[in-house]
Amino acid sequence: MDLPLVVGVDGSEPGYRALDWAADEAALRGVPLRVVHGSLWERYEGAALARSLGRPDTRDLAGEIVRVGAHRARERHPELPISLAALPEEPEYALVREGRNASLLVVGSRGRSGVVDLLLGSVGLFVAGHTDCPVVVIRGNHDNRARTPVHGRIVVGVGDRSAAAVRFAAEEAARRGAVLHAVRAWRCPAHETIDHPLITGEPERVHEERAAQALEAALADLPPGAKTERSTVEGPARRVLLGAAEEADLLVVGVRRRPGHFGLQLGRTAHTVLHHSPCPVAVVPERD
Repeated sequence: MDLPLVVGVDGSEPGYRALDWAADEAALRGVPLRVVHGSLWERYEGAALARSLGRPDTRDLAGEIVRVGAHRARERHPELPISLAALPEEPEYALVREGRNASLLVVGSRGRSGVVDLLLGSVGLFVAGHTDCPVVVIRGNHDNRARTPVHGRIVVGVGDRSAAAVRFAAEEAARRGAVLHAVRAWRCPAHETIDHPLITGEPERVHEERAAQALEAALADLPPGAKTERSTVEGPARRVLLGAAEEADLLVVGVRRRPGHFGLQLGRTAHTVLHHSPCPVAVVPERD
């Protein structure tokens, strides 16, 4: 039995745009869509929403939100199997729990403290840092690029532990007939370029070659004929990936998950691209 694609909705238009993306993705994958709402979501992201709708009963509001979401998804994909869940618990914990039995989890974000569309909301950040399955985060300023790709390119950041992220990105590219653009950032420690003025530049070449070798090794298991591009770019990984994401429909990053460790498990690069990427971001757990 195929695991469903789970999408969290909060009743906002950015949230329903994330649902549009999720419905398209579920149709591409041929898996059911599960529309989930945590009934206490408004404590963090939309307290004014319930007041504006004049619905003081949180359970009624939660049911309405998922029903509207299901109707919207069915209009988009009439044959798509859809299930609903209005859960009486904190949204971030509800979604993390739902992610234990999901092929993918999709969340939207409206930003925090009035900074709409610029920074990731608290629920999206928590889910991306704790969920067992891959998570796609779509901020309010992201175009819907699952159904009609804009660039025809999926970008994946290749680090020291990226096997799951590369596999996920390759599968996404294959579903869309898109190019897989694998990017490896590299840095040359400053002290290696100033030891001797006559060999300045040589250390940079060595580090770039090592990056290229690591990139080739990461892509070694891709199927023959896969459409790929490779880039090794000097600079901080977060800056390099944000630059590559300018011409991508999806940016994929791996995050290390340590069994028995608690707290947010994202890392600096994933944290930065989640806040600032110009396209949706997929966060893929890498197991030790």
